[in-house]
Amino acid sequence: MTEKLYYLDPYVRETTAKIVEVKNLGNGLVEVLLDRTIFYPEGGGQPSDRGLIEGDGFVIEIARVKERKEIWHEGTLIGRLPGEGEEVRLRLDWEWRYENMKNHTGQHILSAVLKRLYNLDTTGFQIFENYNKIEVNGELDWGMVTAAEIEANGIISEGIPVTVDEFKYLPDDIAETLRKHVSKVTDRVRIVTIGDIDRTPCGGTHVENTSEIGLIKVLRFYKKSRDLWRIEFVCGNRALKHLNRLLEDYWRALDEMPNKNRPLVERVGELKTEIERLEREKEGLRRELWRWKARALLEEAREIGGVRVVSYVEDAPMKDAQAFVVYLVDKNPNTVALVAGENYVIFAKNENVGAVSMKELLGEVLSEAGGGGGGSEVLARGGGFAASPGEVLELALEKLRGKLSP
Repeated sequence: MTEKLYYLDPYVRETTAKIVEVKNLGNGLVEVLLDRTIFYPEGGGQPSDRGLIEGDGFVIEIARVKERKEIWHEGTLIGRLPGEGEEVRLRLDWEWRYENMKNHTGQHILSAVLKRLYNLDTTGFQIFENYNKIEVNGELDWGMVTAAEIEANGIISEGIPVTVDEFKYLPDDIAETLRKHVSKVTDRVRIVTIGDIDRTPCGGTHVENTSEIGLIKVLRFYKKSRDLWRIEFVCGNRALKHLNRLLEDYWRALDEMPNKNRPLVERVGELKTEIERLEREKEGLRRELWRWKARALLEEAREIGGVRVVSYVEDAPMKDAQAFVVYLVDKNPNTVALVAGENYVIFAKNENVGAVSMKELLGEVLSEAGGGGGGSEVLARGGGFAASPGEVLELALEKLRGKLSP
């Protein structure tokens, strides 16, 4: 059983250990089992530690640590493959670990405050690289969040000691004061206590004093399901880094606006209004272009069996081509349109043309030209032909003549 040094002293950054077992996972990846470790394995919402395992002739860059009966350290091997019994030096990525300790302890404080102020229970928690999330069983608004932040940051500034105790059998007087209930203790339970603010079972690593956390800041909150609300927040140096990223994005976005005066939401509103106006203008111009294009195509249309047949090769994308073709046949009774573009064909007709089905026409073309497609009585499209667009149109015209000619 690996000795868990991260519980004995979470502030230890380096130590030595012996290799118990090595697994070569291939592609330069290995898993290592040690007799003792300072690397915290992922669990309880806290990600695993990162760092280095160094030996004679090799270094393992640890990216993930998992506990599955034993604690396995997974990483990229540089150098030779180590063997059982070798002594190694463990070096934590301390900034990563220490910020996780701050954020995990900050979560305990925020959850305790939400419980005390609003009787909200924390039902889920997870630390990510740039933020954390908790889920609570009740609704929130910005006024409630602000009040909770003020109280939580006040607790941080008081410099309250954070203590951890392990129990084989949980005393009743301790069990009665827990924020989260422990249903059954099968081995040992670790209880994290923050003065008279919070006491809860937890297997993570924590700072020794609330002042080390520095800052708690809620970033956003939203309804996740009928009974759960999610809160995203951040603590410590990550809070400053995250806020600076948001502020940088804010000011850069404002600088891109024609009117650079705050607040940004008003500038965005002005920009949206202008975009909507331009979209309406664009749509009007598109319709005008369609009118002229339709007129020109209809002047050159062939008449087959009393039906005007528009046939042409299109260089526009299929989506744009289909929008125009639908407009063309909708506005012009007794009209069929056969259009071929790069890797596609579109067959369409006005609803009053009852002598032919576009779906059937496409099917006959597909049977000779190959490809695939489908559609309805009035609109069909396909693609994947080996023939050129012009050749496919000639084939379609030939099939259509057979259906429309008396």
